[in-house]
Amino acid sequence: MPTLRIPTPLRAYTAEQSEVKVEGATVSEAVDNLVKMHPALKPHLYNDSEELRPFVNLFLGEENIRDLQGLETPLKSDDRLMIIPSIAGG
Repeated sequence: MPTLRIPTPLRAYTAEQSEVKVEGATVSEAVDNLVKMHPALKPHLYNDSEELRPFVNLFLGEENIRDLQGLETPLKSDDRLMIIPSIAGG
């Protein structure tokens, strides 16, 4: 079962878990299942159009999924997916 690494700012929505094991054959399925398990995460990951927010980056190992197959990137049972929110400053 793939593991999703939860960044510190979002752990309040996953009962302070830093990692959550989720089912899913693709990144999309894994993130959808994460949100089903922890519904309070949804507004932080998805916009009103049910699309992943642009500032939410997902990495499979060292690779940004946008450089792979996006949300349709296949996952293996031992994969680690990391949610990395973009940080803006000024």
